[in-house]
Amino acid sequence: MGSNTVHLLVVDAHRGGHPSPMSSTKSVLRLAEQIDDDGRLSDRAARKLVESIDEFTHIASSSGCEQVMAFATSAVRDAVNSDEVLADVAHKTGVAVEVLSGPDEARLTSLAVRRWYGWSAGRILALDIGGGSLEMSNGVDEEPDVALSLPLGAGRLTREWLPGDPPDRRRVSVLRDWLDAELRPSAKELTDPGKPDLAVGTSKTFRSLARLTGAAPSNAGPRVQRRLTASGLRQLISFISRMTRDDRAELEGVSADRAGQLVAGALVAEAAMRALSVDTLEICPWALREGVILRRLDAEPPQTAENGVGTGGAGHVVG
Repeated sequence: MGSNTVHLLVVDAHRGGHPSPMSSTKSVLRLAEQIDDDGRLSDRAARKLVESIDEFTHIASSSGCEQVMAFATSAVRDAVNSDEVLADVAHKTGVAVEVLSGPDEARLTSLAVRRWYGWSAGRILALDIGGGSLEMSNGVDEEPDVALSLPLGAGRLTREWLPGDPPDRRRVSVLRDWLDAELRPSAKELTDPGKPDLAVGTSKTFRSLARLTGAAPSNAGPRVQRRLTASGLRQLISFISRMTRDDRAELEGVSADRAGQLVAGALVAEAAMRALSVDTLEICPWALREGVILRRLDAEPPQTAENGVGTGGAGHVVG
């Protein structure tokens, strides 16, 4: 349950295996935009959340899922009435939702990135831009040395800084300077443990930015190498910052529900790469959801022939 969408991912997975996506369903709720001035998630948003989760649990059941894992990120985390809302969700749908902290988001994303690239990648710096927050990590192990979360999500900054359509050019310039100042101390903390051997960007914002700067489309498959360069990103920002939301939604690789926050997301990506002296990011197809699944599978006992299942037995997992 993110800032923009509630996403159901049905996965066929077992411990030690490669989680294989079977189906994906999304509901665009824009929860982050439904938080009022008192910090409360609106009654309408809470009702829509219950309806979506109830629908998704029926899909999970009809798909033969053996486990359901439900987790929420910054929008729910930021709402002062999140406990009340999630208690209602549990009562009406039977689904217990775990609210992840920002650093936990960064750690789980780091785990997914590490599993994707393997030990030979060395020290990995991972960046993930969500709707409400920016997660960053740096480490050589599956548990990163540093895991940070900053309130610099693309949706949050769009609402606070760039309400115009297209964005006001002066505000874009001021936001650039503000981001540099905000990221400077975190960049030092992040890089203190050591210089990364590999810098990685994950999730939708980075995938869209890479696609717009020439990376392969999603239908080319997850194993095609995709990159985002600082120079390509600067050129892209000068282009998309002059466009309206509707025009950006027409660009290949940009979904209509995220077109409005694309400029802010690009500015966060640019500022993070600049603060960390990163010229090129590899784009990883795995991110937070895969990290949650992998961590759950790690905690399960291995399947053996003794219990009649066999080491290759697989179950369905929903994230």
